[in-house]
Amino acid sequence: MNKLELSSLYQLTMMRFRLFLREPEAIFWIFIFPILLAAGLGIAFRNRPPEVLQVGATTLQLTQALNADKGLTSTTMDEATGTQALATGRILLLAVQRPDTTVYQYDSTNPDARTAKLLADHAIQTAAGRHDALHTKEDLVHETGSRYIDFVVPGLLGMNLMGSAMWGMGFAIVEARQKKLLKRLVASPMPRWQYLASFLLSRLVMLVIEVAAFLGFARLVFGVPFRGSIAQLALLCILTSLAFSALGLLTASRAKTIEAVSGLMNFVMFPMWIFSGVFFSSTRFPAVVQPLIKALPLTAAIDAMRGNMLQGMSLHQLLPPVAILLAWLIIPFAISLRIFRWR
Repeated sequence: MNKLELSSLYQLTMMRFRLFLREPEAIFWIFIFPILLAAGLGIAFRNRPPEVLQVGATTLQLTQALNADKGLTSTTMDEATGTQALATGRILLLAVQRPDTTVYQYDSTNPDARTAKLLADHAIQTAAGRHDALHTKEDLVHETGSRYIDFVVPGLLGMNLMGSAMWGMGFAIVEARQKKLLKRLVASPMPRWQYLASFLLSRLVMLVIEVAAFLGFARLVFGVPFRGSIAQLALLCILTSLAFSALGLLTASRAKTIEAVSGLMNFVMFPMWIFSGVFFSSTRFPAVVQPLIKALPLTAAIDAMRGNMLQGMSLHQLLPPVAILLAWLIIPFAISLRIFRWR
């Protein structure tokens, strides 16, 4: 590569930076929004003492038995009032005294209601004189890595890398095509590969700032653990960004308008927002669709980053998701080069 080619590549890359800095909304969505989202989720789902569950009882004796459990607070009410309170969500469970038994009315699909039933039954049985057959004790463990914020940070990182790579690549290329800039550039002495390489170079530089700012915030504010190699985590982030850059290039290869490429990118990203386990585990979906979910690039990226950060897994142990990311890098990029429209 001669000095002229190096100079043109440098100028193209600097042009990408200047165009990015002229869009403050892009700076917000790439650098600030993920931090705000992590802060909101970290505060909303922070570790807290167990909540006291609201229940009801139809007799004073049942109410006193239920209030003896520190996890419950009970109010005496008649059955009609209790049924209405259950329906409106003011209580989780109603204990109804019958002539020969106690009936628990609750919604079995509500996890808090199931917990209330277990506590209520234990409290009432204890008040009736039942004793535990075996003595047990609690050994409470509060371990970083098991909290919701520890789980969600790799998901948010993967989602942000996907969005910034695809939108940054797709929008810029289609906008240049729409303004006839691509047509002018291809008529110049510029090698065509340099135009695409400038996107990748600028993306890699921005990636350093994007990842360092987000993970630095997660570490300093919430104490999110990094149990694996930082160098390997950086490599996973680079691979993720390149894979989604290739997808962004593919969606922008033929699109002529911003509206068209927006629709295509939303069509590509929307399933991954839902199925890839950003905010909850992807294993919650039925087993029949798990092979498809595992093949999604965002699922592979998040699984790999969670394995590195939370379980301390090495790249050798993460070969399946890494192989999926490599496939999503190579195949879309190769297709893009064949179908890319310069004019």
